[in-house]
Amino acid sequence: MRPAAETDRNAEDPRAHELDIATALASTDPERAIASVDWLEASIAADRDARAFTAWGQSTVIDENTRDPVIGAGLFGALHRYAGIEATWPVGNAGLIHCYGYLLSLAATPYGLKRERWLTSDLARAAGLPDDALTPWRPGPTLLSRAAELMTVALHDAAPHLDVPVPIADRIVTSRIGILHSAGMSAVAYSVAGRLITAFPMTAPPERIRADLVAELPRLRWNAVLSALGHPHAVS
Repeated sequence: MRPAAETDRNAEDPRAHELDIATALASTDPERAIASVDWLEASIAADRDARAFTAWGQSTVIDENTRDPVIGAGLFGALHRYAGIEATWPVGNAGLIHCYGYLLSLAATPYGLKRERWLTSDLARAAGLPDDALTPWRPGPTLLSRAAELMTVALHDAAPHLDVPVPIADRIVTSRIGILHSAGMSAVAYSVAGRLITAFPMTAPPERIRADLVAELPRLRWNAVLSALGHPHAVS
């Protein structure tokens, strides 16, 4: 299933340019890269102080399609240190990775760059929100908190959703896929064991997305992992 196409990123926005410079720096000096973008550093600190990361589950940075990391080990470690989270490469906090890690990622995937979900209006439109609802540098609540609010709506018991029991070792874990639809696009939200994992836009209608998911064997999706499946190498 392909997500929505990249569309309306405004490369002329000086804040987008600032983020591009930080992204280029992140592979060699991740601490400096994060500190160079005031709103990014402040957002991570605000989410840390609000304990907002606790609503999120765990994710690997190894992309399930390319089998390559979407961010490097240095940036992975720096982000988790800024967030005050203990993590072991390549498994970390899904919100931190999928929101702020993706913003600083240039790894190519079959569906484009991970960061584009936050740098275009596709996901916001698909959820029926204003175009700038998920703009990372928008004043007010952080990107992570705005993404979590969207996902909470999509994953609510009263909203249309698909619950998928996933067998993991000797237990069954429930994953949930919520799909909002607006402006001819779908906003997909995903949680595992009640913890938020990720959200992204797709051009397919909800009924097609659900049918494709039901037709496949149940499994953890979209780079989600459980703590029991962590990696033995420590963050440096």
